Amino acid sequence: MPDARSKKRPVRVKVPAKVKAPAKVKARAARASGVRRADAALTPGSSVHASLANEIGLRIVRGDYPPGTILPNEAKWSETFDVSRSAVREAIKMLMAKSLLASRPKIGSWVEPKERWNLLDRDVLAWYATAPDREVFLRTVQEFRHIIEPEASAFAAIRRSDEQMAEISRACREMGEAASLPERIRADTRFHLAILRASGNDLLVPLGVLIESALDHLFVFVTRETSDQRQAQTLHEAIEKNIRLKRPAAARTAVHRLLANTDDVIGRSRRVMQP
Repeated sequence: MPDARSKKRPVRVKVPAKVKAPAKVKARAARASGVRRADAALTPGSSVHASLANEIGLRIVRGDYPPGTILPNEAKWSETFDVSRSAVREAIKMLMAKSLLASRPKIGSWVEPKERWNLLDRDVLAWYATAPDREVFLRTVQEFRHIIEPEASAFAAIRRSDEQMAEISRACREMGEAASLPERIRADTRFHLAILRASGNDLLVPLGVLIESALDHLFVFVTRETSDQRQAQTLHEAIEKNIRLKRPAAARTAVHRLLANTDDVIGRSRRVMQP
């Protein structure tokens, strides 16, 4: 047994030198993994490995571990979070499945380039939404909405069922009646997801579910930055009305107006934040 351990240690110690990770990166990674309480990754209601994957994934997406960084080994993660090595292994497998990490024997796990990340994964989207560069995230979500929502609304005006229309109308009404920001955000997200479902395109339904967390974060930002909630409500009601009256062209135009308003809110916020 002593001989087996001595064979492993030199290989692990030499890994950072092979990948030539910058000293600042290694120091930042060491600080990030060392200051956290051992039980910090454990989220109520989640398995240990899922909670650990959530903690490590969040750190990767927010930039604690830049692409190319070699992550701490199993022993270090196990010590930092007071979990078993098997839980660490399962967490790493989860992050590899999301394309955030790659791994190789005798080298360990490293962070993949951002362009390889699965940004349509629900967890990755949630981590992306909390990253420091919020403007990039907001613009990315808005571009997606410009590509999808106008045509989805036009299709919904043609294809929606009575039950689907009732769902859209109810969400729109609850937006206007909401007594708090969280209530309005939930209703806003339900409104847009209901339209995607009513479009009748089977591919849009799972796509909408996947971006649900992204829409939530976007709507929280926009709602807080918008002083005229009545105007925002009017824009949503115009979409609801044109879908209800089965006017696809008008529904498409109404969505474009709403998106332009959101673009303006994001633009104003960016100008305010600039020195």
